[in-house]
Amino acid sequence: MLVSYARVSTQVQNPSLQTDALKDAGCDRIFAEKASSAQRDRPELKAALDYLREGETLVVWKLDRLARSLKQLIETVKALGQCGIGFKSLTENIDTTTSGGRLVFHIFGALAEFERSIIKERTKAGLEAARAWGKKGGRPKALTEKDLQAAKAMLTNPEITFEEVARRLKVAPSTLYRYLPGGRTPSCHKDPNHHATRTLIS
Repeated sequence: MLVSYARVSTQVQNPSLQTDALKDAGCDRIFAEKASSAQRDRPELKAALDYLREGETLVVWKLDRLARSLKQLIETVKALGQCGIGFKSLTENIDTTTSGGRLVFHIFGALAEFERSIIKERTKAGLEAARAWGKKGGRPKALTEKDLQAAKAMLTNPEITFEEVARRLKVAPSTLYRYLPGGRTPSCHKDPNHHATRTLIS
């Protein structure tokens, strides 16, 4: 039995091009829906997968109708194969119930693994290069330790506003607050009776 799945990306698109081709291919049951490939919740696809039984074949008009990435496509077809379910794509003329179709998917799997290895290797090389230059992974700091010391010194003067300090350091006030969440630093002074007191300048 051939069970098919059709999908269009937007409400203005018509799935009839796909469904007509699937009917011509001899599909007994067609599950169709309108959903973006990036959309995780695809109820008709889930229904089609739940409907399939061992010995049957899932048919799509084109590979990108089923999955949003090569990795997802391979994982889906592999899961179907483990349940004894075949997969067929009309446009690419792929049929995993044949030895040629299975070979194509083995090649797809090898290419996906190769791509993952290249990405991993490039990431590792980038981190090593950053460490060689004395850097760490992640975004550079907006304020250096020297900047923070200068900011704290300026903020001991009540006549200088927080915004003015941020402007002098060429950062947004919110950035400065992130580094100095307590606002102004505490300052100590003595009262006229020479008793030491501690005042928070806000």
